[in-house]
Amino acid sequence: MEENQMESWSMEDLIALTDSVQSEELEYKGKTVSIQWCELVESEEPKMAIPSDDTPEEEKNEYYSQLAAEKVMKMIEKANEKNPDGAALTAEVWTKLPTTLKYQISAKIMGTEDSNF
Repeated sequence: MEENQMESWSMEDLIALTDSVQSEELEYKGKTVSIQWCELVESEEPKMAIPSDDTPEEEKNEYYSQLAAEKVMKMIEKANEKNPDGAALTAEVWTKLPTTLKYQISAKIMGTEDSNF
């Protein structure tokens, strides 16, 4: 009996992810929404000062929420630059979207769609 073996990533394929536009269609309230994004390299990651240990938990959560939102937007903008024809979602549009859709998009892009927000 053959065991299921997970395929391994090559380093070249992982590096290529930072230059490849990924796209997906999400279902939202009975219709589809097209999104595209591109993985970031460390130098492209948003930079923010990390809260100190004595920062109240609520403020820390807000900080990490803002950081995640900024990262998602950078991933979308990078894909939009590489594939302008697929650029349906922009920073301007993002600010006007329903929060529940933004959570769904963020979860897909960050690979946490099976997690609870």
